[in-house]
Amino acid sequence: MFLQKGKLVSIEDAVQLIKDQDTIALGGNVLHRSPHAFVREMARQGRKNIKAVKTAGAHDIDLLCAFDVIQEVSAGFISYETEYGLAQHFRKAVEGGRVEAKEHACYTVIAGLRASVYGVPFMPVRGMVGSDLISARGFKTVEDPYTGETVVAVERIRPDWAILHVQQADIEGNAKIIGPKYEDVLMSRAAKNVIITAERIVNSETLEKLPELTDVPGFLVKAVVHVPGGGKPGTCAGMYDLDKASLDKFKQLKTEEELRDYLDSFKSKDRKRF
Repeated sequence: MFLQKGKLVSIEDAVQLIKDQDTIALGGNVLHRSPHAFVREMARQGRKNIKAVKTAGAHDIDLLCAFDVIQEVSAGFISYETEYGLAQHFRKAVEGGRVEAKEHACYTVIAGLRASVYGVPFMPVRGMVGSDLISARGFKTVEDPYTGETVVAVERIRPDWAILHVQQADIEGNAKIIGPKYEDVLMSRAAKNVIITAERIVNSETLEKLPELTDVPGFLVKAVVHVPGGGKPGTCAGMYDLDKASLDKFKQLKTEEELRDYLDSFKSKDRKRF
């Protein structure tokens, strides 16, 4: 793979780092600052049997299910929020047995990621005691050795890759998130590797002026992709709002040909060189 500068690569090369059956954690939340350009390229390249991790997903997970990229999803919520309704491709894939939905509460995904960060096999949580999720999902319970209280043990989640879309990054992977950070910072520490897609590539000196505002340090990052609009048709704080027309169009697609045409409509922008 040819490195242009530092860790800066094309989106095609970045996706080639992901192998079939890898586990990926997707940053952002629902329709906000999700790495949509990256998942579109995964669909173009025909990745298969991917395991996805997300606290609350929408178009990213739905699109990957539409193109049979995903084998398993660990998430607390997959839907488009009120205005756009259910994630139909995800729903059909689960109902048809093509995708296994490993149901979580959003905070149990967070707990599993934290266990990975802390280097422990599980993270105890209290809030699920009495919930059907324990039996439905197969979570284990343990006794607190100090008080005797029963708590739920959430198994650690250790993704092969965290895929994060940010507003600013330098060529070494130091990345700054503007606005809500969601679980992106946690994912960057929990995963074995990190890929950053960025709206803007900035000089390292820009980030060094306020180092405390760097959310992901470059030493964690394997590759950086410059992809303005990489969160579309979702939002990216300070950059753009929802592309409602694009989301409406996607929700109406029925055939494989229509889905492929939709994917191709982003191709030149996703792969544009800067």
